[in-house]
Amino acid sequence: MNEPIPVTRTVDHGTAKLMPDVDRPRAWLLTVDGAPQSYVDLDDPGHLEFEYARRLAHVLDETGEPGAPLDVLHLGGGALTLPRYLAATRPGSRQQVVEADGGLLELVAEQLPLPPGGAGIAVRRADARAALEAAPEASADVIVADVFGGSRVPAHLTSVAYARAAARVLRPGGTYAANLADGAPFTFLRSQLATFRTAFAHLCLIAEPAVLRGRRFGNTVLVASQGELPVGALARRTAADAFPARVEHGAALERFTGHAAPVRDEDAVPSPEPPGGAFSIG
Repeated sequence: MNEPIPVTRTVDHGTAKLMPDVDRPRAWLLTVDGAPQSYVDLDDPGHLEFEYARRLAHVLDETGEPGAPLDVLHLGGGALTLPRYLAATRPGSRQQVVEADGGLLELVAEQLPLPPGGAGIAVRRADARAALEAAPEASADVIVADVFGGSRVPAHLTSVAYARAAARVLRPGGTYAANLADGAPFTFLRSQLATFRTAFAHLCLIAEPAVLRGRRFGNTVLVASQGELPVGALARRTAADAFPARVEHGAALERFTGHAAPVRDEDAVPSPEPPGGAFSIG
């Protein structure tokens, strides 16, 4: 009689569905217009179903002293998968979550509530770029960007001005990590690498080999910092995942970027539309 049932609701930017996982009693998949957005296990926030979420979590795990609290700005909220993960793995962390879809925030708060007291997670409705530009200088250890309008990264989150805003908000040695999606010939992804190279001294890219070889469209994680990145530790972690990934950096990443030009605000476009069926469910 208490078996969870799917929830469907119209939110600001489409139709959201929460579907229970039959194999995990209090785990849910969130989709918006059929595209997977988040997976949350309320009983086990350390369980990360999506590979890109694991890769972002690896970046969080390798930031600062192991287990020490972090100050994190999340651009894009979804079902708050990574904020819940960090609250569980690094108690005492202070996290700000910015999500533009107020209807989605209401749905998540109602159906997938945070622990009593909020676990150090503050959530508000705002545009990601506007919130980033309004954030205090040197106020975050990590910025996690996972913002999609449907299945595409909005254009105003792809430019040099945006990258420089992120660099301003990070503390010395802080880390920016973004979930991006692209496929061959990687025009968007190469442009993002060129763009973030203008604002950060060190970059790396985490992706499955099949994606990097252009065999399929998929998620990649771009990581940027003014300090040296833990590429060795990230490579070990991602290689041990169920779907192993590779960490590109240094000369190999320069070759991949090629002659791509940084993106100006006036030239910015959203990330490419995924091919039919690339991410959709049902």
